[in-house]
Amino acid sequence: MDASIKIASDSKVKIMSKFKVKVLKTGMVTHNVKRFVVQRPMGYNFISGQATDVSLNKPGMEEELRPFTFTSISDLDYLEFMIKIYPGHNGVTKNLGDVEAGDELILHDVFGTIAYRGPGLFIAGGTGITPFISIFRDLKSKGTLEGNTLIFVNRTIADVILKEELEEMLSENFIKVIETSSDPTLTPRTLNRELLGTYVNDKNQFYYVCGPDSFTLAMVEHLVELGVDKRQIITEQ
Repeated sequence: MDASIKIASDSKVKIMSKFKVKVLKTGMVTHNVKRFVVQRPMGYNFISGQATDVSLNKPGMEEELRPFTFTSISDLDYLEFMIKIYPGHNGVTKNLGDVEAGDELILHDVFGTIAYRGPGLFIAGGTGITPFISIFRDLKSKGTLEGNTLIFVNRTIADVILKEELEEMLSENFIKVIETSSDPTLTPRTLNRELLGTYVNDKNQFYYVCGPDSFTLAMVEHLVELGVDKRQIITEQ
């Protein structure tokens, strides 16, 4: 483990941990989302729903940090991330697209994003599914997945991350909302307040929302308008 100094304010200094890890395996899970399996440093612990800052261990890229959520569960001896690659952007995700087994990443401290508080309705937009993947996998491993429902919004069916695994885990409680489709058997639709309202059956359960900022804001607004108490709505922290 290396330690670097991060200035938090004029009067406080925070030590931020750094862990260099080798990439063990990579592969595409959709046409533009890549899976990374990396070494897990000794004593590196997290809770499903949490994230860390990641950078590449390459000259000039070490301090280019981006936050990514773990998709693995905490009792495995490796870590996993699923990251959307933007090849047209000259940045971290473009460079991650070129990373293969044997390369190194730098992980930093774990921080909290979405904490599981009990059964409820999960609402994900695009790669906002990633914290939910870890949560669902963890619940399944403990035999406590029952009672949870997922609404997963994507532009096309090809964008759905881990479609088969989510179908296997959640069965009829996995609701796909596909906005654009040329398949006559798949009706395009948008997750507006009316559609969301058909799944808000218990206003006292928990509602987990994750996705792009505009998506999250819209979903939270819809839930509140549908009578859900804000204290029951859980978003990234």
